[in-house]
Amino acid sequence: MGNFHRSLGLWDATMLVAGSMIGSGIFIVSAGMLRDLGSPAWMLVAWVVAGVLTVLAALSYGELAGMMPKAGGQFVYLQRAYGKLTAFLYGWTAFTVITSGIIAAVAVAFAKFSAVFFPVLSPENILVDLGFVKVSSAQVYAVSAILLLTLFNTRGVESSKTFTTIFTTAKIVAVMALIVVGLAVGSGTDVLATNFGQGWDAFSLGKDGAISPLTGMALLSALGVAMVGSLFSSDGWNSVTFIAGEIKEPQRNIPRSLALGTFMVTALYVLANITYLALLPNEGIMHAEADRVGTAAAQVIMGPAAVSVMAILIMISTFGCINGYVLVGPRMYYAMAKEGLFLKQAGELSKRGVPQWALWVQCIWSCVLCFSGTYGDLLDYATFASLLFYIVTIAGIFILRKREPGTERPYRAFGYPLVPVLYIICALGFCLNLLVTKPSFTLGSLVIIGLGAVVYFATMRTKGMQ
Repeated sequence: MGNFHRSLGLWDATMLVAGSMIGSGIFIVSAGMLRDLGSPAWMLVAWVVAGVLTVLAALSYGELAGMMPKAGGQFVYLQRAYGKLTAFLYGWTAFTVITSGIIAAVAVAFAKFSAVFFPVLSPENILVDLGFVKVSSAQVYAVSAILLLTLFNTRGVESSKTFTTIFTTAKIVAVMALIVVGLAVGSGTDVLATNFGQGWDAFSLGKDGAISPLTGMALLSALGVAMVGSLFSSDGWNSVTFIAGEIKEPQRNIPRSLALGTFMVTALYVLANITYLALLPNEGIMHAEADRVGTAAAQVIMGPAAVSVMAILIMISTFGCINGYVLVGPRMYYAMAKEGLFLKQAGELSKRGVPQWALWVQCIWSCVLCFSGTYGDLLDYATFASLLFYIVTIAGIFILRKREPGTERPYRAFGYPLVPVLYIICALGFCLNLLVTKPSFTLGSLVIIGLGAVVYFATMRTKGMQ
């Protein structure tokens, strides 16, 4: 069997961070966020806060990455700080909900925008209706994309590196072009000033069109709900830590790539939303067809051709994002298998130095999830579970500082202890708010984590009896 090859430099690692973060969210979720908050000012706050939280997490996370530059990332950090049970619960949840769920959600979005060119791929085109489940052509197409990228990743990390760099560069350049041209066009109108004319008056827009004013705690709660979209769009920033075994000088390059990638994407996201507000009236964002805000904004610039141009951009963006997650997930399952916490075959590398067996297991489960729910459902499940484990992981910095004061730390968490504490408090508040406002999804995530504990103890008991 082969070994991991350290062939990725700082630029490659930064491109993986940015490429995993930029998917479909920035072009879609602003519509729902504005319906939740009513006010453009508050919508921008939701994006800025999500971006700041992401950067704070990355600045803290870098300490763990520098201490433990091994394949497996977050799983490795959790095991060292808390032991095998907590690490397994994360790995289990990442496999069942977080990583696989994001792959499925973004693949469904990829199919959604492909339907612009191929109407037969519309989610409304039902191929099979069994009553309890409906299979659309969009879901089948999403599955095909996951299968193709999994096959591609079995060829080795060098191929995936080139693919990721090309696709990430293309979508960053395209988003920047949208921002520059959009702001130039918008500056000649009064759309931005009109949108912000209502100031900080917030309201939620119900599905029936009813308007509910938001103040005080209701506003704070609505802000938390709206941030599901912006946090989901910002997730994936920690992807580079899972392939630490394939990065040159990981103690130096991983913390730097985390900081560079998250800051760059956060800036792009905020500027993109200002661009939307400079081109579209509030109602145009709230009621964008199929929530395609990016497409609606581009139409103002280039007319009907924008539908095709933006569809191509988003297809490139989502396809590259899927590839990033397909690449990193199996590296964690590899680390789990090495600890006896995942299927044994997942701990083996192919001659090309990739966990091929783990790639195909992830592929199968992600394909199953494509048939399990809508983009929004998968988004809610993945975001809540992901935030919970970010909190636990970053809290591990305090545990390891106390337990292992003499351990070499090439990078120390920026602003320690204030920055990590601030992140933990804010993320906890966000999760508690979701428990109240979206119990069907958050409790579902907790049940999945609980099932992980059952699986863990059952597995340990079985091993003890052998």
